[in-house]
Amino acid sequence: MADQPTTFKPFIAPESKMKEFTFKSVILGSIFGILFGAANVYLALKAGLTVSASIPIAVIAITLGQRVFKTTILENNIIQTTGSAGESIASGVVFTLPGFIFLSTANASKFFEYGVIFILAIFGGMLGTLMMIPLRRSLIVKEHANLPYPEGTACAAVLKAGEKGGAFAKTAFLGLGFATVYAVLQRLFRIIAETPLYDTVKNKVVNSFYPSAQLSADITPEYMGVGYIIGARITGVLVAGGILSWLVFNPLLASLVSPDNIALQQVKLGFLADIHTAGGYGGWDPVTHTFASPADAIYRAYIRQIGAGAVAMGGFITLIKTIPTIISSFKESVRSVKEKGTQSTLRTERDLNIKVVLFGTLALILLIALLPIIPGNNIFSKLLIGVLIVIFGAFFVTVSSRIVGIIGTTNNPISGMTIATIMSTCLLFVAVGATGSVYEPMALVVGGMVCIAAANAGATSQDLKTGYLVGSTPKFQQLGLFIGAIVSSFAIGFTIKILDTPTVEQAAAGIHHAIGSSFPAPQATLMATLIKGILGGQLDWNFVIAGAALALVVELCGVKALSFAIGVYLPISTTLPIFIGGAIRGLVQSVRKKRGDVINEQEEELGRGSLFATGLVAGGALLGVIFALLSRVPSIATAMENMSLEKGLTGFLGEGGYMVLGVVFFALMGFVLYRVAMNKKKLE
Repeated sequence: MADQPTTFKPFIAPESKMKEFTFKSVILGSIFGILFGAANVYLALKAGLTVSASIPIAVIAITLGQRVFKTTILENNIIQTTGSAGESIASGVVFTLPGFIFLSTANASKFFEYGVIFILAIFGGMLGTLMMIPLRRSLIVKEHANLPYPEGTACAAVLKAGEKGGAFAKTAFLGLGFATVYAVLQRLFRIIAETPLYDTVKNKVVNSFYPSAQLSADITPEYMGVGYIIGARITGVLVAGGILSWLVFNPLLASLVSPDNIALQQVKLGFLADIHTAGGYGGWDPVTHTFASPADAIYRAYIRQIGAGAVAMGGFITLIKTIPTIISSFKESVRSVKEKGTQSTLRTERDLNIKVVLFGTLALILLIALLPIIPGNNIFSKLLIGVLIVIFGAFFVTVSSRIVGIIGTTNNPISGMTIATIMSTCLLFVAVGATGSVYEPMALVVGGMVCIAAANAGATSQDLKTGYLVGSTPKFQQLGLFIGAIVSSFAIGFTIKILDTPTVEQAAAGIHHAIGSSFPAPQATLMATLIKGILGGQLDWNFVIAGAALALVVELCGVKALSFAIGVYLPISTTLPIFIGGAIRGLVQSVRKKRGDVINEQEEELGRGSLFATGLVAGGALLGVIFALLSRVPSIATAMENMSLEKGLTGFLGEGGYMVLGVVFFALMGFVLYRVAMNKKKLE
């Protein structure tokens, strides 16, 4: 292992002089960072899931870069490195910062504004990249033979194949085109129903013995694509949690709890002004004392709290299980850094100076202390926040960077690390007597920035592995990551605020934030739940503890509790279409296994099915953001409504027939995905 750095030869020799850190590579990377950052914001808010952007960006960079902009392989690597920063920062931001909305007091939500999101996103991204600079040599170079960094290795394979004439992008663009057409038909012309739904309330006979059960699906391209990428096993666990909530808990609670008590619970949670006022989730009618949709009413009043408790316990279990890995990873990383090596003058061994790390970290602490928009009572409390961020950040950046080298970015237990940070911060506050709602935003800032830093560090280490394999200059990659963090943060903050803007209907119902309504944001809800529970004590502990016990039971049965818990928390309309995408991948794998195909994990990652699914995710999510933005403009929303064919189709086919038509289109998309994945022709 000791002589690995001297024996390894990258694809592009260190002595080679080739265009790398150029204006066009940085601009293209920044554009991709904005696009994939926005797409991941949408996915994370809707489904609590994100997808890696490095491989799709590398695929697109090959096509656009080589054929249009005449870029080199090293420029293509800078493109994907700069662009991938947006994806990782988006996940860190969305998993924590919307928690401002869910804290104990309405005053906390004032921090959920563009300036705060933008600053914290940049600072967190910078921190993750800064702390990876001294770790690169120890983790990427010295541990080259021991840490495979799966996404980074796959990305390098794409870049090298493209240099040899690879044609990966065609399939990804095919998926992107299919998703675009599908999304236009669905969201603009309304030919395809968005959420086909069956509710037993509509059938008096069935509802008499199985009340308020509901089955629905948001039949969108991005959900099918995400499901295919994740695979059958995880999506099966996700949908199992949804089935428990919507087909077990809902009918059970509808049988035991009166509509009046459900309405009182919504009043307690702030969803209803009082039981004499119409509105709230599920459409409460004070005259008839009924809900238009009892399933939605019960879900908001009880099941989401049970789900939040389950997610909290699932995250805690994940943390406990990864503590040995966290400790060993930290020890080995520190040991590697301490080992002195000779200073190399090779192009492929040039990092940014360590002074950048030291002064950059000090600057972040000072800026956090001095900026008035950061939560905190005074400069000293903000200095404490800054110090805690750096301490926890240094630890979990190190851990995250090593863990993803073994299990990949997709499986990085970021939620567990964030939970540990938030719990430690809150307990520290409690120890010094700093309890109450005023300290809740401060704890969330610490957790949020550490989450962003750890997520970005995991993606950064994959990018540096790619650069090591293809022969890039590390300091140029690090500069690209800094630029990507800044540029993508503009778009991430803007996208979150746009998606959080309530629709006309939501505003009329007194809903001030679309996040928490149209967008569940499960991880952010979890972080807020933990903070309120420790610092404020303002929780319906009976439901939260019941959810925690449920997660424990599932874990004892050998099922990953966190995935199941997220399924319990999310609407089944989210988890069901994701499961269908996963089931298609499971079917493809089963059929190919029967016919004797031998495919390793990396080949499958770069296969036609995965690339087509990536296109579905990118196209569907980006169109989702675009149409969400357009629908917030009243004049455009009216024009879009006039272009809708939903009324005509519903009148002709009936409501049930219209929904069946949507299911047929979704099935057609699934069939196309299956056929593309089963194509025997090798990408070359």
